[in-house]
Amino acid sequence: MQEEEPVVNGKGWTMLKHEDTSDQTKVVGLAEAVERYGRKRSHGADIMMEGVEPTTPEFETNTPPRKKARPTHLPQISTLNAAAPPSPLPSPHGTPPPQTIWPSAPPSGASSPQPHAPLQPDLSLTALLTLPSLLSHFTNLPQQLQSHYLLTLLRHSPLPVLRTLHSVLTPTLARDFLTLLPPELVSQVLGFLPYSTLARASRVSKSWRAIIDSDPLLWRDLLKNTKIWFGGDTERNFAHSIYARRKLEAPSIPQTLPLPHPYKTLFKSRHLTRLRWIQNENPRHHSFPAHGSSVVTCLLFSHGRIISASDDHSIHVYSPITGELLQALDGHEGGVWALAASKDTLVSGSTDRTVRIWNLATGKCTHIFGGHTSTVRCLAIVKPELIDIESENGTITREKWPKRSVIVTGSRDHSLRVWTLPRPGDPEYRCYGADDTEADPADEDADENPYHRMHLEGHDHAVRALAARGRTLVSGSYDCTVRIWDIVTGDCKWILVGHTQKVYSVVLDITRNLACSGSMDGTVRVWNLRTGQCQHTLTGHTSLVGLLGLSPSHLVSAAADSTLRVWDPETGELQSTLAGHTGAITCFQHDEFKVLSGSDGTLKMWNVRDGTVVRDLLTGISGVWQVVFEGRWCVAASNRNLATVLDVWDFGTDEDDDWVGEPPGGVYDDDTDEEDEEEMDKGEQADVDAMDQDLEIDPSDASLESEEMPQVEGETPADETDSDRPPVRDDEPMEPMAGVGASRWATAAPPRTAGHQRSRALLVGESSRRGGTGPPAAGVPARLPANNETPTRPRIRPAGRSRR
Repeated sequence: MQEEEPVVNGKGWTMLKHEDTSDQTKVVGLAEAVERYGRKRSHGADIMMEGVEPTTPEFETNTPPRKKARPTHLPQISTLNAAAPPSPLPSPHGTPPPQTIWPSAPPSGASSPQPHAPLQPDLSLTALLTLPSLLSHFTNLPQQLQSHYLLTLLRHSPLPVLRTLHSVLTPTLARDFLTLLPPELVSQVLGFLPYSTLARASRVSKSWRAIIDSDPLLWRDLLKNTKIWFGGDTERNFAHSIYARRKLEAPSIPQTLPLPHPYKTLFKSRHLTRLRWIQNENPRHHSFPAHGSSVVTCLLFSHGRIISASDDHSIHVYSPITGELLQALDGHEGGVWALAASKDTLVSGSTDRTVRIWNLATGKCTHIFGGHTSTVRCLAIVKPELIDIESENGTITREKWPKRSVIVTGSRDHSLRVWTLPRPGDPEYRCYGADDTEADPADEDADENPYHRMHLEGHDHAVRALAARGRTLVSGSYDCTVRIWDIVTGDCKWILVGHTQKVYSVVLDITRNLACSGSMDGTVRVWNLRTGQCQHTLTGHTSLVGLLGLSPSHLVSAAADSTLRVWDPETGELQSTLAGHTGAITCFQHDEFKVLSGSDGTLKMWNVRDGTVVRDLLTGISGVWQVVFEGRWCVAASNRNLATVLDVWDFGTDEDDDWVGEPPGGVYDDDTDEEDEEEMDKGEQADVDAMDQDLEIDPSDASLESEEMPQVEGETPADETDSDRPPVRDDEPMEPMAGVGASRWATAAPPRTAGHQRSRALLVGESSRRGGTGPPAAGVPARLPANNETPTRPRIRPAGRSRR
């Protein structure tokens, strides 16, 4: 019996005999197994991430190599198991690159293996195609599930994706709190920021720029916190000037952003004034000759022009940038001792006893006024201004006076005159003798001049100085008195007595109802315009106080004792004494930050608050005639080597083109009478006409007054005096007559009736009307102190002389 051969087998395989095939399952060949494996990979690619094969633990890269098996037949592969075996050996460098496979591609029917792997689709494109459906499903989810879904995605997102998401979400979730908060809270929040931070914040966006620039409370508080809010009407007048200037320049201003509030412009102006004048130690400076070797008697800086007058009878207009002579205004036959400018209109007074009106745009003399019988020593332009008027029942209303700009002139003939300021285009007028060298303009009958308003008489000596605002006129005379006039009615409201020698200078503050005067007696007196009493007598100077200046916080006096003194105008307290010059002070100007003063040899700059010297602008010169500054510009007229020179300094930089300066005394002329007339209603215009009729003097009344006027004791006929001879040049120190005029108030006037508009209520104690010699005010002595100098008498027209 033959022994049965044992079955050869092993773990997972069994060797079959050729005859034992009937009960076995179908055996799959090697080629067919490989074909099935490729088909399975093609169908399963849509569930794998970009074709990466899943791995099993036994086929990981760190599995130790197997022991080499003996060569045997491959085991049978069952067709019941459709899953393809895993890849036997993964790539030693990691996951193989993905293969592009189209999920819907049918399995290849070829029985032989393909030479290359089938193409696989781009999953990013597939995701983009399916994005609308995913977005639709996401939007249909509740918010809680949406949040959960997004958080899940964020947790599985790499850092670059999170950074991109942050850059998108940050501006989306940001909130502009300045545009959301109420304006009051915005002002409170921004009020804690310094100026430098506000400047940077205004560049964040257009909305922030508009909010910051247009907030008046913000800039008002900033002005106060930085101690450059001066009070009074200075800020309101500046704001009104800016609005008037914008109204004229409106067509040329692009409307890309809203214009800033004037208080911001004012803050920048004062900030630059305080900063540049002190820190800019090397401002741009140039000098040029002017007027030969003659004395510069008056100096103005008006609308970017330098206007100088001299005792050589000439008036010159220069460019501050180049020093070029723009215009030479010739016509006066005597030295020019008084100047005032308003826009393109210039008014001059001379020793030839005439007042001339010039058009600065054309350089033509359009009007010549005669009537004064001696040198026109001082003048001022008074523009319409809102002022407080007290009615008879004690009610105070704000009214605009005068209704039209006027000129006030003071002369050595002891009188003052009020004229209407001609507007451009008004009929020209030339007084008697203006075109005839043999005739005398003093023979002019001023009542025949349509521009003449009134003749203010009362002083017993030459009128040396005057100041005017609104309806109030202050005049100082060599008769040792100061008079307060109403330039609308001509009433002399007060005769202020107290000085013991000639009065050389006066200033006026209508906001505080104060007037100040400086005299040869070495004192400065502060007068109350409501009561007519002397509030303070400021002593300390040892000689003539020839110059006075008044700002909201400081009263500055300059004397021939080579010192300047700074006072508190309300209390009369001496704040500081500016001592450093070696000769009499010939000129000065000041504001709330600095004082510029000239004397023999030097032009100095002082700190007005502590009285210290900042620097010397000029040294080693013969003398300084005049000095004036505004904004970034400073101009001085001096004498060097027997020649007159104008020096110009520019304290601004290239970034300060929009630096808007404040004129001397806070007097602006950016508004026009033409605009005022257009804004008036019919009732207001009727009141203006009625006022003009009241101011016109009937010729019969004028002659009656001249007949009734008593003759001054000791007066001699004109033929026996020296008035026919050329006037003697006044060599006394001059005060700069810069920037005369008046500004209007920034706020609108309250409603008022016609009766209030015609109000003629005066303060108690008025003494005379139209120069009459009524009883003097209370406290005026019967006999005035004696003067050592013989008075200059008014010239009287001969009885039989007629006009040609």
